[in-house]
Amino acid sequence: MDTELVRNVVLVHGGFVDGSGWREVYRLLTDDGFRVRVVQHPTLSLAGDVAVTERVLDALDGPAILVGHSYGGAVITEAGNHERVAGLVYVAAFAPDKGESVNTLIADPAPGAPVPPILPPVDGFLFLDRDKFHASFAADLPLAEAEFMADSQVPWGLDALSGAIGEPAWRHKPSWYLVATDDQMIPPPAQRAMARRAGSTVTGTDAGHSVYVSRPDAVADLVRRAAADA
Repeated sequence: MDTELVRNVVLVHGGFVDGSGWREVYRLLTDDGFRVRVVQHPTLSLAGDVAVTERVLDALDGPAILVGHSYGGAVITEAGNHERVAGLVYVAAFAPDKGESVNTLIADPAPGAPVPPILPPVDGFLFLDRDKFHASFAADLPLAEAEFMADSQVPWGLDALSGAIGEPAWRHKPSWYLVATDDQMIPPPAQRAMARRAGSTVTGTDAGHSVYVSRPDAVADLVRRAAADA
């Protein structure tokens, strides 16, 4: 694909949070002339979140780099089959294969791996333990910012967690993966294994799970690389 044409970027948030955490990545990329859109999906079901992402892609005037953080990686793995997607960027994200879901990927953690402090579901929705949010989800952010994120959590629907991938877009399209080496939600070895399976171009940075907030420069740099090489 003509790399000069890939100037659209679509950012997809993960579970428990909304799209506002992309603000600084958005600023860095728009300052470079990219046309950036942030998907505000409701995290009710994987199918619904994919549909919201596809509507954003439908409205674009050309090819795009599709970027996903955490659960957003599952969303872009399915939505990335859209004809306007030129490449995928995973940011400390799940990259499921066909028939897999986030639920199956976290079902059997390796010995010694960090266990996300997900509370028991209530009425079909999940939250993280507020008191453990800083250490797990946002360890490299200031306490006040982590507390705000913990108190503004988006309920994560069980249907989103269990939604299975039909056809993974990474099988047909180039992908890049940013490993957060201090992640306490998705173990870095699991990130590297998913990236290797997807054939992604891998880079890493010393950051926790909220790398897209704490290291927006690293995320923006990888998106620029993907836009240039897709």
